[in-house]
Amino acid sequence: MTGMIIISIICISCAFLLWHIAERRGANTKFWAIMGAVFGPLAIPFVFLTKKKASKAIRSDKL
Repeated sequence: MTGMIIISIICISCAFLLWHIAERRGANTKFWAIMGAVFGPLAIPFVFLTKKKASKAIRSDKL
């Protein structure tokens, strides 16, 4: 019983972690949260393989 609780806590925390990482990288947050919940820590390296969307930089010459 405690083993299932520990595994559930790990999978839920991985889902939150992957959601946060995907949000910062501009990836699909729902997809990565589900992958974290299903696969747990095994999905963490794969979120870093997603392409990072270009952010809009503020140019100093327009200030």
